[in-house]
Amino acid sequence: MTTILAPLEDTSRTKKNIDPCVMVIFGATGDLTARKLFPALYNLALDGQLPGHFACVGFARREKTHDIFRKEMLDAINKHSRNRPVNEDVWSTFNSQIFYHQSEFDNDQGYEDLKRLLDMLDTQFGTKGNRVFYLSTQPSFFPLIIEKLSHHHLVSKTDGTQDAWSRVIIEKPFGHDLQSALKLQREISQYLDESQVYRIDHYLGKETVQNLLVFRFSNSIFESIWNSNHIDNIQITVSEEMGIGTRGRLWEEAGMLRDIVQNHMMQLTCLVAMEPPASLRADSIHSEKIKVIEAIRPFPVEQKALCAVRGQYGTGFTDGLEVKGYRQEDNVAPNSCVETYAALKLFIDNWRWAGVPFYLRAGKRMPKRATEIAITFKNAPGYLFQTNVRKNEANTLVIRIQPDEGISLKMNCKIPGLSTLIQPVKMDFLYGSYFGATPPEAYERLLCDCMAGDNTLFARADEALGSWKLLTPILEQWAMQKPTDFPNYPAGTWGPPQAEELLRQDGRQWRIL
Repeated sequence: MTTILAPLEDTSRTKKNIDPCVMVIFGATGDLTARKLFPALYNLALDGQLPGHFACVGFARREKTHDIFRKEMLDAINKHSRNRPVNEDVWSTFNSQIFYHQSEFDNDQGYEDLKRLLDMLDTQFGTKGNRVFYLSTQPSFFPLIIEKLSHHHLVSKTDGTQDAWSRVIIEKPFGHDLQSALKLQREISQYLDESQVYRIDHYLGKETVQNLLVFRFSNSIFESIWNSNHIDNIQITVSEEMGIGTRGRLWEEAGMLRDIVQNHMMQLTCLVAMEPPASLRADSIHSEKIKVIEAIRPFPVEQKALCAVRGQYGTGFTDGLEVKGYRQEDNVAPNSCVETYAALKLFIDNWRWAGVPFYLRAGKRMPKRATEIAITFKNAPGYLFQTNVRKNEANTLVIRIQPDEGISLKMNCKIPGLSTLIQPVKMDFLYGSYFGATPPEAYERLLCDCMAGDNTLFARADEALGSWKLLTPILEQWAMQKPTDFPNYPAGTWGPPQAEELLRQDGRQWRIL
């Protein structure tokens, strides 16, 4: 009897060809390794997506044995992995491939010892000298680690003649502003070719985000109306119920504009607005994305036009429980001016998007967790049914990135009966219910792509630098003009009143989530 698998369960249809390799995770005792990286690697092993010859080394400063590190990673997988029980056979094999290396990041002897360990793993596991180095550390360590890797001949610029390859995954943020990003890029490019650098943005690994290109460019019914002739405005929202939690020290150096808008939201904007690429090759897609960034109108930060709003949450209520404000969080200055909310209005000055406003908002301590892209279409011309339809009920296409990944379309429909009353209805598609399985986590796809040498879902240098060039003037303006009203929105609300004014001045309002 033949068993028919649900589409997302049939891994043979999407399996990539991956060379044997060793992955080295710098900062392996950090939160990201436990919550995301090792659960992702285990799920790749469970789905048969890891190469047959593979090993993983955790590199960190704490004293730890191989066995202790393996036990900690098993606990992390049990706690944070997708809702699938640990398979003893798969874990037994995966467990034997995990190793730990203790060293300070600036210790030359530590890198020599790492080199000997990797050479031993090449012999033991047949990994052929191929390396992925994942920098899950504070950004200040990125240049140092890359310099040490190069000095000890653990990475070298790809010249096309080497049998083995080396790649480096860099976590966000890539710089703190335009000048720091340029400096970081210059330091990295001394030792690595751009093809070896994988700037990770986990939003790009989410199934719904990946589907954006398919949705747009394989469905003529939507692509033909994907322009200023038919679209009134586009809203991109990233809202989180949680506060900054234990990230106070890091958040004080970042803020919402740097942490979410500069990378995640700008990448989503590019995917929504880009022109059809010449092919699905990485360079073709990246080239269309950078055209979008370069076409975004500079923000008039020195004028009185309202185009950027910042906010900071105060005390309030989440799920009926009182929660403290940002300034009362651990490791946060009592008079901090760091924003936990940011909203922007931007325009893309090209033929497709002329005059269409893109509204972006991201915030902590919102009423609900949601990430979505909402495309609101212009109202139909004429007055046939204007008196029968509730106001502001334009057709809206919503792409839900998290949670409940899916796509919905709101359109007007006649209510059954003798009257001609009209009511909006929704056509809704959910990934989980239709395909019969939970989509893979973003890090699973991204780690797999890096090992396969596919950088399509990673940010290219010019994208990162272009985004910083656009947003750095806002950061500089905010730094010069300290807010006098922080905190300016209670926890559990949709942000400061100025954010509502950002749309109200255009005769629009934020979509209710």
